[in-house]
Amino acid sequence: MDKNKSGFKPLILAGLVILTAGFLIGGFVFLQSLQNVKVLMTLFAVIWGVGSVALLYFVLNEVATSLPRKMRSVAVAFVFAGPAVALLFWALVVPTLRSLRLSFFDATGKHFVGLANYVFAFSDPIMLESFRNNLLWMIFGTSSCVILGIIIAVLADKSRHESLFKSLIFMPMAISFVGAGVIWKFMYAYKGEGINVVEIGLLNAVVTALGGKAQAWLLVPFWNNFFLIAIMTWLQTGYAMVIISSAIKAIPESLNEAARVDGAGGFTIFFKITIPSIMPTIITVTTTILIFSLKLFDVVRVMTGGNFGTNVIANEFYQRQFTYGNTGQASAIAIVLLVFIVPVLAYNLKEFRSRRVLK
Repeated sequence: MDKNKSGFKPLILAGLVILTAGFLIGGFVFLQSLQNVKVLMTLFAVIWGVGSVALLYFVLNEVATSLPRKMRSVAVAFVFAGPAVALLFWALVVPTLRSLRLSFFDATGKHFVGLANYVFAFSDPIMLESFRNNLLWMIFGTSSCVILGIIIAVLADKSRHESLFKSLIFMPMAISFVGAGVIWKFMYAYKGEGINVVEIGLLNAVVTALGGKAQAWLLVPFWNNFFLIAIMTWLQTGYAMVIISSAIKAIPESLNEAARVDGAGGFTIFFKITIPSIMPTIITVTTTILIFSLKLFDVVRVMTGGNFGTNVIANEFYQRQFTYGNTGQASAIAIVLLVFIVPVLAYNLKEFRSRRVLK
């Protein structure tokens, strides 16, 4: 009887695979027929999509677990990790390779031009300005977020209202970068030109209340980059604070107590115990924010559109592709940005693996 059941199992699994394929194909065809009924189409897409994924994983798992023992572990890993790897390959690797190929062609993507697009990327005045501005974001934006995150984490850790203070500082993280750009555009708002600028934004209101003169802050050459960097600091300090705070709380209190017994003061404990203990976390937070500053786009696009000397690499890529329609130059800029980001990612992964080995 058991032999009969085991003999029927492959047939049952084959039937399940066929029924699953039919369910997926039939559902897709039915979904296409609901194009004119948007509400019903959306509802069906959610129910059918979730159900299809669950059914597909269940059936494939049954097929994988029914295989011989030597093949079972590989098959199960393929069932659960395979689709994710395939999607990552399709969404990340294939576009990267396509962009790399297009970076050697002209604006239309039809005529080979060699390294001309890369020569443009490293010689064009606008691109050189973008590199300079991204360097400012990397140095001043990243350092301000990390330093403020450390200071706030340490100070809040000693406060009775720690949760309240941390919630207020972390709150901007819930706002999108576009939303933050709109908010700060009101902060820097001005009216008029030249010497006739009058205050309408919050910053100008504060300056004039203190006896100063209203300014068109986003038009001030070079310094307007720092006014934009302030937005990144406002957004990312909460992230740095939360991660660093959790690392500080993981430091054994016995270390601090032993240092106090030996006569160490607060600053000595901070620089000799706290900072060395949380250094791996600081490096991780720094590299994460560094990557963000390299690929920054939303804030600059919303605030200035890259004008007035505030352009960055990602915004110039957007301009070349979607404003000027130059696929070759846009692809070259994208590859240059990728080359800049990869070493930071590699270093971050190396640090993460080294910490796992130490544990």
